[in-house]
Amino acid sequence: MLPISYQGQMTIPIAILSGLVQTGLANFLPQIMTSITVITFVVTIMIKMIRPAILARNPFLKTLFDVSPIWVAARALGAVYAVLTLFKIGPEWIWSENTGGLLLNSLLPILFSVFLFAGMFLPLLLNFGLLELFGALLVKVMRPIFNLPGRSSVDCVASWLGDGTIGVLLTSKQYEEGFYTKREAAIIGTTFSVVSITFSLVVISQVGLEHLFVPFYLTVTLAGVVAAIVCPRIPPLSRKPDSYVRNETKPHSELIPEGYTPFQWGLTQALEKAQSNKGVKEFFIDGGKNILDMWMGVAPIVMALGTTALMIAEYTPVFQWLGTPFIPLLELMQIPEAKAASATLVVGFADMFLPSVMAASIESELTRFVVASVSVTQLIYMSEVGGLLLGSKIPVSFKDLVIIFLQRTIITLPVIVIIAHIIF
Repeated sequence: MLPISYQGQMTIPIAILSGLVQTGLANFLPQIMTSITVITFVVTIMIKMIRPAILARNPFLKTLFDVSPIWVAARALGAVYAVLTLFKIGPEWIWSENTGGLLLNSLLPILFSVFLFAGMFLPLLLNFGLLELFGALLVKVMRPIFNLPGRSSVDCVASWLGDGTIGVLLTSKQYEEGFYTKREAAIIGTTFSVVSITFSLVVISQVGLEHLFVPFYLTVTLAGVVAAIVCPRIPPLSRKPDSYVRNETKPHSELIPEGYTPFQWGLTQALEKAQSNKGVKEFFIDGGKNILDMWMGVAPIVMALGTTALMIAEYTPVFQWLGTPFIPLLELMQIPEAKAASATLVVGFADMFLPSVMAASIESELTRFVVASVSVTQLIYMSEVGGLLLGSKIPVSFKDLVIIFLQRTIITLPVIVIIAHIIF
């Protein structure tokens, strides 16, 4: 997670390793991901039909493959989309480079390599005391401002420096282990799985404003903090129960005992956590489970939901219709080319990169700046983070994600517009 300089850019080691895998296996990753989605579906169907005895003995396999009917259907759809896209058979609107092709050839290869290393190294974040240390140090920041545990700051930093997918993976594992309540996990997953610095640069470059990257990223950060303060305090997030995954009482006290400074108490807890590890073998077993959980549990869902959302965005006027109510608001805020900008505000629900692609043809620099900034702060896009959240154990529904997406759009838009008018 620590940022380092690599080939003239600031990045993190996991991003470098995943980049090397993407380069080395570039010609094979679409086939690999298609195989994973098809195998996942086939094994899921077999387990549903046969109900082998191993399920009762192995909770991990039961959780991975014994899923509800709606997830069986989603895995089936993901497998079908992947096969049609790989072999370019069936209707072109399924496998074109702007729909299934974008997912299978661009996004899923990234997820394959990120999950490979993030999943394997995740126990280094979870099992050796880092979260305990940061939890004690930052509880006085995270609790009053965001009403979250101090350890959630690590999820945010992991997303910010690395990738939103790492943040979702980390949050899901913490929730499953009983460190977050349902409300806390939902808030962290939908509010702190921020877009990485690296991808933010790609977005602002797409709209031709890379020379404004610093004010752009500061704008995104400020708008994101405002949304992180407001969204958890209103439904649906505020109505999530403060109960844990197994409905037990609060297992982890955040109170600093007398005689300890926050650092001393954090270090004490961190050392206790580190000493409880069982060894190298257990580390790799945990890492391997994480990888399989993300490859087989999440990738098919992302393929199914992401492709469907992109087909709707690309081949129907649905998102243009949905964006129409924003036209008067944008005109009131004195945004040039308000009609063109309105469609981009909603299409981000399908994929975060689509608004900046559509905005590239807008003449006004101010409007392009606003569209790029809003697209990054919306966070909930079905081709990646949205699909990941639904595929994870984090307790959010599709309806929740739609509402939170609109809330984040409405909350961050005025902040971004005010700053845009100052800059331009």
